[in-house]
Amino acid sequence: MNYADLFRATLPETVLEIAALLVLVVDLGFLRKAALKARIASAVLVGVAGCAVALWLVYAAGWAGFGVGGDQLLAAGGSAAVAQCAILVLTVLTLLLFIGCDFTRHCGEFVAVTLMASAGGLVIAAAQDLLVIFIGLELLSLGLYILTAFAKQSGKSAEAAIKYYLFGGMSAAFLLFGFSYLYGLTGSTNLSKVMLGASLVSARGGAPLLLVAMVMIAAGLGFKVAAVPFHLWAPDTYEGAPAPAAAFIASVSKVASFALLVAIVSAALHAFNSAAAPKFCAAWPLILIILSVASMLLGNLAALAQTSLRRLLAYSAIAHAGYILLGLAFFSWTNLSASAVLYYVITYGLTTIGAFGVVGVVERATGSDKLDAFCGLHKRNPWLAAVLLIFFLSLAGIPPLVGFWAKFNLFAAVLAAGDGPVALALVALAIAFSAVSLYYYLQVLKRAYVLPAVDESPIRAHPVTLVVLVLIAAAVVLLGCFPALLQSWIASFYV
Repeated sequence: MNYADLFRATLPETVLEIAALLVLVVDLGFLRKAALKARIASAVLVGVAGCAVALWLVYAAGWAGFGVGGDQLLAAGGSAAVAQCAILVLTVLTLLLFIGCDFTRHCGEFVAVTLMASAGGLVIAAAQDLLVIFIGLELLSLGLYILTAFAKQSGKSAEAAIKYYLFGGMSAAFLLFGFSYLYGLTGSTNLSKVMLGASLVSARGGAPLLLVAMVMIAAGLGFKVAAVPFHLWAPDTYEGAPAPAAAFIASVSKVASFALLVAIVSAALHAFNSAAAPKFCAAWPLILIILSVASMLLGNLAALAQTSLRRLLAYSAIAHAGYILLGLAFFSWTNLSASAVLYYVITYGLTTIGAFGVVGVVERATGSDKLDAFCGLHKRNPWLAAVLLIFFLSLAGIPPLVGFWAKFNLFAAVLAAGDGPVALALVALAIAFSAVSLYYYLQVLKRAYVLPAVDESPIRAHPVTLVVLVLIAAAVVLLGCFPALLQSWIASFYV
């Protein structure tokens, strides 16, 4: 093994880890007795600088993948680079939203754990080996468990963290068990070789054991993306975690997990064909379709009954995971499907960070995340009401916002790859559920713009928080009016 090549390949992750250590040194070594606002600002500044350097390494400096003995461990370019850039940008936005928070005095630790979890996301997005995948998932997951429990004065935060940890440990066991089956069947941990070996095993009659492995892997990864029936952690975690942590979980974790699913499905698609493995090729899209329909159904219907905006966003996330899984179920040979899935998950992550940013501001001012806490928001803070309007209409898929184009591209890719009545019926079902989602999003906007507030005192947001929210809203509108900007940028990584 050439350790110089390994260091070069993991340089973006190394930069984030160094930045995390610098945050701790500055906060605990030099600013221990400083004011909380100064400590938060300095920690965020170091963290953003680390993300900026890592982003330059991934995007501008032409970072390359790494392999040992001909087996690729980390991919370069394509969906891996797109996801890594998105993860770093979303991490920066999360850190900037943390500036206006006061739920903890351990600000250096919060920023450091966020950077370490982001490094895990970078590993996941580029992983091409089963062991590397598992290491990246655990690095990300351990950071998310800690971030969820960071509001020490909140009982909900502690409860959410323990539930998240227990469900996460169980999902990791399923995933590792599935990986061990794949290794036993194929004799390799390299993703491409595993899929190639699995196609030969399936052609020789070993499909039953292979299907058991894929079901276990689907269970493990289904937890990461909050797909039904592996979603039970999401509502409590979204409700109990501090707002920046919840935004990070809803965005960065989703981008990393779906980038991994794109890599797995792409490798399977290139290894399997209907002549060699008919049972498997019919089974794995069926598993994804079942998860997709169940997630869309439960996510949208359960969101209708919510009185907490955090829990509403959690069930909304489950529904959006269902839409994305539909795109993975009808994955095609071309880059159309990968681009559509990445476009959707990136724009969803951007929008949901903005939504949680608004929730955090209102929650700090009112002490509640209930829907009624948003009554009269347009009078209490017109800027917050305006950006909330943009975020929720985008999540509902209303043109000309970016959420509309995300759904349009994804459903078009499904129809192009499916080319049959089943694909058409599933797309029609997804559109129907999108119409259902519009109802519960409008319930929030109704309170913000129509219903009067019990307390009409102004809600003040930290200037940095407000600027970040306005910039995110502007990006949602701009990318909706000019969708080719993001589409062309994603396509440039496949050239």
